[in-house]
Amino acid sequence: MNPNLESTTAQPVSELALPPLPARPIVEVKSVSKTYAGGIEALSGISLDFPEGRLTTLLGPSGCGKTTLLKIIAGLIPASGGQVFVDGREVKGPGPERAFVFQDFALMPWASVIRNVAFGLELRGVAHGEREAIAERQIARVGLKGFEKKYPHELSGGMRQRVGLARALAVDAKVVLMDEPFSAVDEQTRRKFQEELLELVANEGKSFIFVTHSIEEAVYVSDRIALLSRRPSRVSAVIEPKIIRDGDPDKIRRDSAYLDVVEEIWQQLKHYLD
Repeated sequence: MNPNLESTTAQPVSELALPPLPARPIVEVKSVSKTYAGGIEALSGISLDFPEGRLTTLLGPSGCGKTTLLKIIAGLIPASGGQVFVDGREVKGPGPERAFVFQDFALMPWASVIRNVAFGLELRGVAHGEREAIAERQIARVGLKGFEKKYPHELSGGMRQRVGLARALAVDAKVVLMDEPFSAVDEQTRRKFQEELLELVANEGKSFIFVTHSIEEAVYVSDRIALLSRRPSRVSAVIEPKIIRDGDPDKIRRDSAYLDVVEEIWQQLKHYLD
């Protein structure tokens, strides 16, 4: 398989085929709750495992706490109760085994593309020459070779998102957390990113935790989908789409198996909109 993320050819299912979901979880969420100042209860007793080497999506109604849970797993905010374990170690804050791809890219506007991509390595004390070499490889990998010295304001939204992804990959984290990473790009770019994400999951051996508002996107890219209820959020269901990604992506999106899972999830989620 061509590892270049800029590939415009959809990969057939035989090249993207993955073995059954492994039993070992890389992330374990145990009875996690979160109450914000003012008594706003976002999460209530969430327990959920995330299998190693797969993509798990958090899906639910707007404001249900998907991003809150993602940030608790990342160690960016504390839980009010419960515990989170990553690779068997309890989360007490951010750690090198986790990388976060933000919805708004979270790039440093005063820094070049290569400085942004290398920033996590810089924080870890990696030598200048080594971190730049790693950053250059990841920049090329996400299709931005030649843009190393550009600044965020000189890039399109899709290009800025690629910088954020390259930064997450540069630190070689075991778990990549993605908060609605494709929401700021047009539909054509979004679908291209979805294909590239599937290649990453198949090739990298990393574990991805993905947040989206789109049922269709969740079903298309996910090995497992955790449905969250409205606030205070609980896990209402866990679904494994088992979509056969064989050939033309547009054909897959019209396939009855894919559409049936989309409809099943919609029927469960629409009750939270009343």
